[in-house]
Amino acid sequence: MEDVKRILVVSRMEKASLKAFHYGLSLARDTGAELFLMHAIWNPFGFSLEGWSLPIWNLEQEYKKLVEDTKRKLHDMVAAEDKKGIKITEMVVEGEPTKEIIKTVRENDIDLLVLSGHPENRMEHMLFGRSTDELIRKLPCSVFLVKKEPDQSPRIA
Repeated sequence: MEDVKRILVVSRMEKASLKAFHYGLSLARDTGAELFLMHAIWNPFGFSLEGWSLPIWNLEQEYKKLVEDTKRKLHDMVAAEDKKGIKITEMVVEGEPTKEIIKTVRENDIDLLVLSGHPENRMEHMLFGRSTDELIRKLPCSVFLVKKEPDQSPRIA
């Protein structure tokens, strides 16, 4: 993997994303690569939230709070690790995740994308399409999928 100079880890702020971050960090250590950590926030309404408020709830303020909370969580995740001199660039971007990931990969000349692989449920498929499949087809770099362990909780038949 000597040709890997830049690694992008996509975070979904879930336990499996932390595992993907650890893989990315380990690969960056082993290859001397620069590491990027990205989280995409998508406004599912598809329009400006400015002015959309109810007497007890303001969508614009809630969205701004979500962005700030995400930035803090991403920073805390990086700060908790022993980086051993690895340069890590933290990125919180706003937009449709698949498009933002592809854009980030191209703009930063990413050689390897690391993300948690999880089965997309019917609702995710209906609303967002098959994002992992689309990424694999459209990206100019290799993709490293970190397997999410299946839920071991007992199921009621």
